[in-house]
Amino acid sequence: MAPSGQKTAKYIFVTGGVTSSLGKGIIASSLAKLLQSRGLSVTIQKFDPYINIDPGTLNPYEHGECYVTDDGAETDLDLGHYERFLNIRTSQANNVTTGRIYNNVITRERKGDFLGRTVQVVPHITDEIKRNIRLLGETGEYDIIITEIGGCVGDIESLPFVEAVRQLKFELGEKDTLVIHLTLIPYLASAGELKTKPTQHSVRMLLENGVQPDIIVCRTEHPLPSDIRRKIALFCNVQVNSVIEAIDAETIYDVPLLMRKEKLDQRALYMLDLYNDQDADLDSWKEFLGHLKNPTDAITIGLIGKYVELRDAYKSIAESFIHAGAKNECKVNIEWIQSETLGDYEQVAERLRDLDGILVAPGFGERGIEGKINAIRYARENGVPFLGICLGMQCACIEFARNVIGWPEAHSAEMNPNASHRVIDMMESQKMVTNKGGTMRLGAYPCKIKKDSLAFQIYGKTQISERHRHRYEFNNEYISQFEKAGLVPTGINPETGLVEIVELKNHPWFVGVQFHPELRSTVMDPHPLFVNFVRASQVNSQDKRLIDTTAHVG
Repeated sequence: MAPSGQKTAKYIFVTGGVTSSLGKGIIASSLAKLLQSRGLSVTIQKFDPYINIDPGTLNPYEHGECYVTDDGAETDLDLGHYERFLNIRTSQANNVTTGRIYNNVITRERKGDFLGRTVQVVPHITDEIKRNIRLLGETGEYDIIITEIGGCVGDIESLPFVEAVRQLKFELGEKDTLVIHLTLIPYLASAGELKTKPTQHSVRMLLENGVQPDIIVCRTEHPLPSDIRRKIALFCNVQVNSVIEAIDAETIYDVPLLMRKEKLDQRALYMLDLYNDQDADLDSWKEFLGHLKNPTDAITIGLIGKYVELRDAYKSIAESFIHAGAKNECKVNIEWIQSETLGDYEQVAERLRDLDGILVAPGFGERGIEGKINAIRYARENGVPFLGICLGMQCACIEFARNVIGWPEAHSAEMNPNASHRVIDMMESQKMVTNKGGTMRLGAYPCKIKKDSLAFQIYGKTQISERHRHRYEFNNEYISQFEKAGLVPTGINPETGLVEIVELKNHPWFVGVQFHPELRSTVMDPHPLFVNFVRASQVNSQDKRLIDTTAHVG
């Protein structure tokens, strides 16, 4: 329990039914934003039912982007939504998987903590789930903890989490917990009707597990008429004003306003017996939406990556462009380009010539590397604004070594450990590591920026901290050759001397960063690298239009 004198948090649980990908994370984030805008201290945590300890070793095609927190936790991409909406930092405590739960319990069993008793799902696994659910609430920092339960009600792997919620509802008291169930109300075009039966079945499944939802949020393509709401309320044991419409939105950033219109925050506060007469202050959020929806300019950025078929693999980058675009009152159109299609440099110009800026995305492994290198060469030779992130920066160094310094065999030790010039190499601390999970350079690290640099102009300060997720680094043996040739390290880790930022002299805008700036961009605080990159791409676009106009007049 929380120490005496400390405020005790209340708990909201968000479950989902009927189908996955309904948007539990967006609903949780939107509710949290509304509660936060009323002056309450809120955080969100995600409990995922898969058996991996964390998503760090998962292929992006499996689970989308792996989001990294300041403390180095590799987490679910929903934590990115939480941070972007709330403008707060999350941690390892905000994302827990079945794998972590079982790992903790089995480790304790091996140590003899259970004194020889039989270890079971109930109570030992559910006790560990409950302990993790309550960790953030017991810090005394928060009024409300929102817990999103991954997967769908009825999934075998979700059962222990639902059981833990059932137990907590009794342990914490009626007014200290709230269960929100997100379901789908499909529209059958042939019948011209909205159908409530999937929702009824989903709630019945939840009831079979001993949990009565307090609020039902209904994803729908069409407005819910009052008779449908009454029907859902009747069959699902809730009051009519606890049936909330979540209609498809133009953008995820509209959802907090839609939820306020539906009075989701008011309903939650009432049912939690929390008195709050402060109106939700969403003025700055509305200002952001105004800029987002009414741009005065438009540009096209090429995102060069190897996982572009699943755009969730680059979720934070895509969202960072939305934030930076709104800041510049500019619509950023992303052209998703599979790097494997750029292997032949003779065809690269044709593919990339209409782009206003080029971003080479992070990734692992050799597939698509030559395409990334070719895209960077095109950006360097043609003065196209370029941003390279993590592997994108490493590829920029490889391209420069090959085509400017004159080392045609230059490569990364990740791709070719026998290369004559390994301009990217493994850190000494990584060379003895055999496990893949959670062993990279992860989390926030400091960086010192040189004053006479583009990076300093972008950040406006010399000391920054950014998040990392990688195992290979720029090889400092080659720093002097790179500096002489014109690719200059302008950001250095002050503790290790490792290169964090490189930029190209005599180029309109060419920056590579070893860290992941997209993990720090939020609606209220767009990342300066993305804001500046979008601005540089706008200038490039305007210059091209001016040249085209002049040529046409001539």
